[in-house]
This record gives sequence, structure tokens and C-alpha cells, in this order.
Amino acid sequence: MSNDSRPKVRFVEVSAEEEGQRIDNYLVKTLKGVPKSRIYKMVRKGEVRVNKGRIKAEYKIKAGDFIRIPPVQTAQRDQEVPVKLNVVQSLEDAIIYEDERIIVLNKPSGMAVHGGSGMSFGVIEALRALRPTAPFLELVHRLDRDTSGCLMIAKRRSTLRFIHKQLQEKKISKRYWALVTGHWPAKQKFVDAPLRKFQVKSGERLVRVSDDGKPCLTSFKVVERFKELTLVSAEPITGRTHQIRVHAQSVGCSLVGDDKYGDDALNQQFKRDGLCERLFLHAYSLEFKVRPEDKNRIKVEAPLPDDLQHTVNQLRKQT
Repeated sequence: MSNDSRPKVRFVEVSAEEEGQRIDNYLVKTLKGVPKSRIYKMVRKGEVRVNKGRIKAEYKIKAGDFIRIPPVQTAQRDQEVPVKLNVVQSLEDAIIYEDERIIVLNKPSGMAVHGGSGMSFGVIEALRALRPTAPFLELVHRLDRDTSGCLMIAKRRSTLRFIHKQLQEKKISKRYWALVTGHWPAKQKFVDAPLRKFQVKSGERLVRVSDDGKPCLTSFKVVERFKELTLVSAEPITGRTHQIRVHAQSVGCSLVGDDKYGDDALNQQFKRDGLCERLFLHAYSLEFKVRPEDKNRIKVEAPLPDDLQHTVNQLRKQT
């Protein structure tokens, strides 16, 4: 191997779109596959410099900054996504809204939003592989692997920052359809219960209602009632992990197909009867602005997927 193939020191100028990030987060995205521990060590030892000076990991980069990035071997080649796979190609067809700043796609159930947890790639890696010339593509928010529906990807850093600000200020409306067990209480318009993450002996992470958890609020509305099930529309006011699933469980109405917080016997029965093979949770609606000067919010809707629509149709026949 010639010396030319070895990693070299790089000097990168920060663009206006990149401004505002912490330097450690910027390096994690820039140096694909490099462990975070290595990145923090580089910053701490002064190998990474901004405008020739040492900085700390929490330093926020500014437009025009010159960043010195030391020689480091990345793992980009090992992370290539096979763009000919049907599941990757289908993402283009799953896009339900796109402009020069944002993409909203109808994420299929079973696909993670990013690689990890046993998956070599997720939605964001696949989308970047499909659009190799796109200068910027980042997830705005997340959906659980088994949840389908509206997922936002920013095409500009300024858009990402602005939508994150709206999320923090609770100015974005995200609505989900969920099929729950039992009869949802008519008076139960909101569930206001703090949530906390736990790790069980197996290493699995679960979320539970706990007095010392983080504040959490979800709005629920009955859409349709069946014999022993209820279709509800849920709007999380806060954005906690597994929020809708745990809040529904806390009032005795767990989600159909939920393998973490649901009714195992019922889930197995649904699978045997061909009624529902997976978690019945679908992000059907998003309302947001892409720029501060916009007067009106954009509203995007994702129709119920065929498999979940089949479940509803079969339940209607039984009612």
C-alpha cells in the first residue's frame, strides 16, 4: 500500500448550513465509523483544532470556522448500502411530500430509521445511498422500527434546527392511529403520566410510568369502537420513547401487536387468525412549518397501510 492511501490531515471550512452544531456531534457525523471515545480523545488532546486553537467538545461551530481534522481511518466502505435491494428502492416510492428543504416519507413497518441494533442500515443510510449527491440529509425525529408512517428528513441544517425548535416548543402536530385492547374510556381525553426508562436483566430497555420519570402528556380520541377493541387517534404532546404505547397500557388498553407492553395471548391469536401480524401503530399526520416566515403550516398525511386496513376491515365485519 502506498503512502498516498493513508489518511491525511484535513482542513474543513464550516458552511452556514453547518453552523450551530457542537464540534463533537459534527465529528461523529463527519468521521463515519470512528468510535466516539476516539473522537473525544482527539478533541481532548488538541488533535482537533478550530481556527488553529484548542477547543472543548461542547464548542459550537460557526460559519467560516476552519477545523483541523487529524488523520483517522473511517469505516465508510464497510457501511455501504446495496442500492439495488427492493427495500431500498421502495423508499423513493414511499416519499409523500418533498420540497427543497424537507422530505416526508411513509416509513414501512419493520425498517429502522437508522442502522444498528442488528441492522446494517436504516432509512437514513438507504436514502443517502439513493441520493449520493445530496449535500445534507438528516433525520428530524424518529419512529420505532415497528411503527409505520410519516417520517421527516431535513435537506438543510437550517431546516433541521428550525423544526427541532418547533418540536421543543410543541408547535408540531404528530398524530397516530393505534388499535388498543378493550373499550377506551370515553372521558379519557389525556394521559398525563411521567415516564422513565429501565433496563431489565436481559439487557432490554423498557419504559414505565414512574413518579420520578420525565413529564409526559398524550392526547387520545376515540375513532371507532369494535367488540373488544378501540381504534384511537393519539397525539403525543411531549416526545418520549414508547410514549403512546406505555400511556395506553397505563389505562388498561395496550396496543394490539405490541410485543413489549401488550397482551401476548391476544397478539398470538391475532397472528393465528391472520388479523394483525405486527404493532398496530401508524403515524398518519404531520403539521409543521419549514421556514420561520411561513404563514401556514404544511399538513402531510400517510394513509393506513394495507395490512392495518385489512385488520380494520375484518374487525368491522365481526362487529
